[in-house]
Amino acid sequence: MNFIRTQIPDVVIIEPTIHGDSRGYFVETFRQDKLEEFLGYKINFCQDNESKSSKGVLRGLHYQLHPAAQTKLVRVIQGRVLDVAVDIRKGSPTFGLHVAVELTSENKKQMLVPRGFAHGFVVLEDDTIFAYKVDNYYSLENDRGIAFDDASLNIDWMLSHDVLNLSAKDTKQPLLRDTNDLFEHRIDYYNV
Repeated sequence: MNFIRTQIPDVVIIEPTIHGDSRGYFVETFRQDKLEEFLGYKINFCQDNESKSSKGVLRGLHYQLHPAAQTKLVRVIQGRVLDVAVDIRKGSPTFGLHVAVELTSENKKQMLVPRGFAHGFVVLEDDTIFAYKVDNYYSLENDRGIAFDDASLNIDWMLSHDVLNLSAKDTKQPLLRDTNDLFEHRIDYYNV
């Protein structure tokens, strides 16, 4: 496995080693020991999630408040997405900036989205299956979001807005500047 820090160093891309031959392939998708060694802190994933979506579906930008904040390890099993993580940690030198990475069933890349980041993705291919691990359970009362089309974030979702398919919830999310539900820039969010 190859771990790569992005332009926002807390967001990490993981490139697994793919072993393939005429029969198919084998890939190790998760190694807690190697991930923790690279990050320098513990991760205790407790829940796996999976979604299937059509091209144009956009989910996000979502996050959960402390103490229900989540670190996510995301990947695509089938198809293709543009995956986005936005730094929403007040006081962070990268506050309001984002990382966008194309995750596909072919490249098998994964992205680690730490606590203190809003997360979303847009589906670029029909019948895409997206899977992710989280280190905290879903909490409705702590569930929050930011508008996917907030101009201050300058996210290129790779598809025109007229083809995007959003949930009713995601069409009503506030702009980043209009929410008070943000994180302080503290490393202890990772070790809660």
